[in-house]
Amino acid sequence: MKHASMIAILDDDEGVRTSLSSLVRSLGHDVCTYASAAAFLADADAGDPDCLITDVQMPGMSGAQLLEALAMAGRRFPVIVMTAFPSDATRQRVLAAGALAYLIKPVDGPTVARCIDAALARGERHDHT
Repeated sequence: MKHASMIAILDDDEGVRTSLSSLVRSLGHDVCTYASAAAFLADADAGDPDCLITDVQMPGMSGAQLLEALAMAGRRFPVIVMTAFPSDATRQRVLAAGALAYLIKPVDGPTVARCIDAALARGERHDHT
C-alpha cells in the first residue's frame, strides 16, 4: 500500500489554512500547516514535504523569498504558490525560483487537486531518476 503524501500548507490566513487542509485531507493526503515561512523553516523535525502550498504575501518572509531560501539551502520539492494579489513580476519571480504553479485566489478545489497531482507526479519522477 502506498503511503499518504505529506502536503505542507503555508498561509498567514487561518481560514485559508483550514479550508485547504480539509480539501487536501479529503484527497487522501497528510497535512502539516504553518502560519509563517519562519515556522515552516524552523520545523526541522517534519522533514521536507512531498509538496508545499504557500501564499505569496505574508508578514516577515514572503512566499517568493521562501522559494529562494529553499533553493539556496538545496531543498528541492514541488511548490504551488497562491496569491490574492497577482502581478506579472511576482509570477515570473516565483516560477523562475522553481514554483510548479502560480494560482490566483480564490482557487477552486479541482484546480488545487490537479496541481497537487502534478506536483506529486513530478516528485516521483525525481525520486526514480
